[in-house]
Amino acid sequence: MAKKPGERTLIGFDFGKKYIGVAVGQEITNSATPLGSINAKDGIPNWETLKAYINEWQPDAIVVGLPLNMDGSEQQLTRDARKFGNRVNSQCGVQVIFQDERLTTADAKEQLFAQGGYRNLKKDNIDALSAVLIIESYFES
Repeated sequence: MAKKPGERTLIGFDFGKKYIGVAVGQEITNSATPLGSINAKDGIPNWETLKAYINEWQPDAIVVGLPLNMDGSEQQLTRDARKFGNRVNSQCGVQVIFQDERLTTADAKEQLFAQGGYRNLKKDNIDALSAVLIIESYFES
């Protein structure tokens, strides 16, 4: 039985060519938690790891960040993120929602640095927190 909007669990992905950040969010609290990152080879994820997150969290929808240019136009990475989202949808059968992710990586780095200085700026932390920010910006929109 599908949950009503406001009660759904979402998984967020911060797409990258080498790493894909992962977070889980709850609409009921409008908040998200970082889970880690998935290794990718030229934008193709380790599908076993990705599907393990899907199986564990059973999301009602998936939010994929769209890396747009500052003027809102698309770039190659935007098209690659769309292709990734479409593949996730066809492989996992879960609705995929695309969300503008401009500035999430910069915001993530700022927050992590504020929490723990340079030691906190590990790639894994940045990617996972970027995924959190993608979900939270989806909740706000």
